[in-house]
Amino acid sequence: MKLLDLFCGAGGCAWGYRMAGFEIVGVDIEPQPNYPFAFHQGDALEFFRRRSARGDFAGVRFDAIHASPPCQMYSRALKHLSAPQPMLIGAMRVALRETDVPWVIENVEGAPLPTQSTLDGRHGVELCGSMFGLPIFRHRLFETSFPVEAPGGCSHKGLAMNPHNEPGRQRIYDAYGHGQHPEAPWREAMGVAWMERYEAREAVPPAFTAYIGRYLAHEVRRTSTLRKAAA
Repeated sequence: MKLLDLFCGAGGCAWGYRMAGFEIVGVDIEPQPNYPFAFHQGDALEFFRRRSARGDFAGVRFDAIHASPPCQMYSRALKHLSAPQPMLIGAMRVALRETDVPWVIENVEGAPLPTQSTLDGRHGVELCGSMFGLPIFRHRLFETSFPVEAPGGCSHKGLAMNPHNEPGRQRIYDAYGHGQHPEAPWREAMGVAWMERYEAREAVPPAFTAYIGRYLAHEVRRTSTLRKAAA
C-alpha cells in the first residue's frame, strides 16, 4: 500500500504508517534531510492539486493520503510566538474530498478538526501519548474519511517527560542524569530519535499513526474491494 505524506516534516507520522505496512512518499516545501523515506520538495497542496485525471502523481497511484498542514496558527501554545503561517486545513479538506482514496488530516489542539464522528458525517479522534503508554502528554487531532475510535481514555496521572518545563526536565535528569541534553531521551521516548531538536518539537509520535494506520489499511482494502466489484 502506497501513502502520500503531505506537509511531511521530518517523518514522525510517516514512521508510524510504515509500522502499519505502508510504503511512504513525503512532500514538504522545506528541505527535510532527515526524512526517512522517499521525499519530494515542493508546495504540498499544489503538488496534490497537480495530480492527473486518473488520480496519480508522476505515474504513481497512491492508496491513501495523509496531510499535516502548518499548525502554528491553530496552536494555543505557539500562535503568539510564530510568524504568520497559512491556514490550509479547509483547502486541504476540500481537495481530499475530491479523491477516491481514504485520507487523514492531522493537526494540533485548537485546529478545526472533529474529535469524534459527527451527525454531518465527519470523523475524527484526539490521541494522547498516555493512551499508548508513552511518558509524553502530547495531544494531536486526526480527521479521517472513515470512522476511528481512540484506544482508550487520556490519563495524565503519571509523571511526564518534558524538556521544555522545569518539572518535566527534572524527571529526565532524575532518570538519565545530566550527561546529555534533556531533549535526547525525550525524543527517544517519543519514538523520533533520528530527528534534530527543532524537528522533534513539532513531531507526531509514530505510535499515533501506527494506530491510525491500522484503520487506514482496513479502509484501503475495503475501498479497493468495492472499486473492483464496480469495475
